[in-house]
Amino acid sequence: MSEFVVYVLHSRSAEGKRYIGFTSDLINRMASHNHFGTKGHMLRYRPWEVAYVFFFETKSEAMAHEKFLKSGVGRDFLQKHS
Repeated sequence: MSEFVVYVLHSRSAEGKRYIGFTSDLINRMASHNHFGTKGHMLRYRPWEVAYVFFFETKSEAMAHEKFLKSGVGRDFLQKHS
């Protein structure tokens, strides 16, 4: 059985920068964010570290929670819990 993870990263190099995503393999995804990307947002604000992790049994649940966290209400939720 696969497990899906919604994760929130924060940048140690740029105050207030966050990234929200989901995956079924957090270890490899973190390696990708911190070591293998060659351009863009992920490269510019390295290093990234995990701030929150939420676990789900289905991909659709994870996708819905990721969408929630990217909404205004979800950003408020993260702000209150950081």
